[in-house]
Amino acid sequence: MRQFQNSYDQVAYPAFPYPNTHPDRLAVMAALHGITPAGVEQCRVLEIACNEGANLIPMAYAIPKGEFVGFDLAQGPVERGQKRIRDLGLKNVRIFESDLLSVGVELGRFDYIIAQGLYSWVAKEVRDRLMALCGELLEPNGIAFVSYNALPGGHLRRMLRDMMLFRMEGVEDREQGMAEAIKFLCFLLETRPQDDVYRAVIEKELKRMEGRRAGVTFHDELSAAYDPVHFVEFVEHARRHGLQFLSEAVLPPPTDPCYRFETQTVLKSAAGEDFLRQEQLLDFLRVRMYRETLLCRADLELRRDFPVELLRKLMVASQANLTQDEETKKLVFKLPSGIKMETNHPAVNALLAELEKAWPHPLALEDLAPRLSSSGFALNDDCSALLMKLAIAKFIEFRTWKAPMAAEIGDRPRASAVSLQEGRSQMQATTLLHSTISLEDPKVKAFLSLLDGTRERGALFDAMRAAFPATPESELKAGIEPGLRMFYLSGVLEA
Repeated sequence: MRQFQNSYDQVAYPAFPYPNTHPDRLAVMAALHGITPAGVEQCRVLEIACNEGANLIPMAYAIPKGEFVGFDLAQGPVERGQKRIRDLGLKNVRIFESDLLSVGVELGRFDYIIAQGLYSWVAKEVRDRLMALCGELLEPNGIAFVSYNALPGGHLRRMLRDMMLFRMEGVEDREQGMAEAIKFLCFLLETRPQDDVYRAVIEKELKRMEGRRAGVTFHDELSAAYDPVHFVEFVEHARRHGLQFLSEAVLPPPTDPCYRFETQTVLKSAAGEDFLRQEQLLDFLRVRMYRETLLCRADLELRRDFPVELLRKLMVASQANLTQDEETKKLVFKLPSGIKMETNHPAVNALLAELEKAWPHPLALEDLAPRLSSSGFALNDDCSALLMKLAIAKFIEFRTWKAPMAAEIGDRPRASAVSLQEGRSQMQATTLLHSTISLEDPKVKAFLSLLDGTRERGALFDAMRAAFPATPESELKAGIEPGLRMFYLSGVLEA
C-alpha cells in the first residue's frame, strides 16, 4: 500500500469533478428503478479515494445541508483538499488521509458512496475491503457508485499496457518512460496496414491517451495493479457483501445493441430471462472496456420497466434549443454537443419548448402535464416511453434536486465561490450542476473572476477594459451580456 501512496504523491492524478457520481444522478437512477432514494438536500456522501476533493468539495458547496466525507491514501492531495475547504469556509465536508483497510463503521452510514477509479487498480484484498465497506456503511435505500475496467474490452487495453511497461523497463524518469512508450506505440501503428484490426485497436487507444493528461495515463494504464473483470464477476463479488446490481450510472446510448430487436431475440435465446447474463452477453457485443456501476442492498425489489408512476416523482430539464438547420432550413432542436432532432410530435415540441425557457432549472413533470395537456402531453404509459426515449437520446435529463442557481441574471451577478476559487488557478471551473466550463479563453477566465456579486454592468465593462486595453471597447461591451448569459446557462451564477 505504501507503493500506491508514493505513486500518487510523486505523480499527481489530475483532479476534477465526475458528473455521473453526483448524488442527484444516483438518486435519479434509484428512482427510475423503484427505490425511494434519500433526498439530496440532506444526504450523507462518502467518497473513497477522493484525491484532493475536486469531486466532493463542489458537491458540499452546492448542498450545504448535506454531509460529505472523503479519504485518500496520498498525503499531498489530501492536504491540498483540506486547504481548499478551509479557504471556502465549508463546515459540511471533511477529507482525511487513511488506508481503505483501516476504516470502518466509525465513519457512520451513508446514503451515497462513491468509489471512482479504484476497484480495478488495487490489490485483491483492497478490492474486497472496498466492497465490504459499501456493504457495511450503505443505508437501506443507499446507492454505491463503483467504476472499474471491464472485459472483454479490458483485454485490449491490457495488451497495450504490457507493451508500454516493457518499453519503460530500465527508464528511471517516469515522464520520459511514458513518452518513450507512447512513441513506440506510434511506431507500431505506422508499421500496420490501413485496414488492419491490430492497427485500429492501437489507434483508438492512442487517441484516447493523447486526449488526457500524462498523470491519468500513468495511473490508469500503468499502475502496479490492473485487473479488469467480467460484469458477472463484479456482480457476484457485490452479492457476497449483501449488494446487488441496480444499473449503470447513465442510460445506454441510442446506438447500444440492447435496443435492437434482433439482439433481444438472441439474448432471450441464450440467457432466457436472466437479466445479469443478458448484460454480460451485451458486454461481449459492446467489447466493453469500462463500467460505472451502481449497487444497492440485495433485499430491495427493483423495477426495470420504467412505469409512469416512477417518473411522476421526477423533475426534467433540457439543454436543447430550437433552431433552424443550416442545410435543410427546417426547425430542429439542437443540443450543445451538436446533435439535432427534427420532430412533428406536438407533445415533444411543447415539452422541449417549455424546458428551453426554463434551463438551467428543472420543471416538475406533475406541474408540466396540465400546462401541456392541449398538445397531447399526459402522464401515462405512452408518455413514459416517450420520455425515456428522449432521456436516452440526451434531449432531456431527469433530476430530483434543484441546484442553488440564480433565477435570473441579476444587477450584480455572483458566481459560485467554488468556480471563483478554481478559476484563480485552473483552466476549468465546476458549475453548480457539477459539470465543468472551460476557462482556456483569457477573457472568459478574467470575466469569471469579476463575478463576485459587487459589480454592475458598467463596473464589469470598466474592469474588462482595464484588463484588456488592446481590445476594442465596442467588442468588450458587446461581450458583457453574452458572457453573463453563458455563465448563467452553465449553472455558474448562484442564487
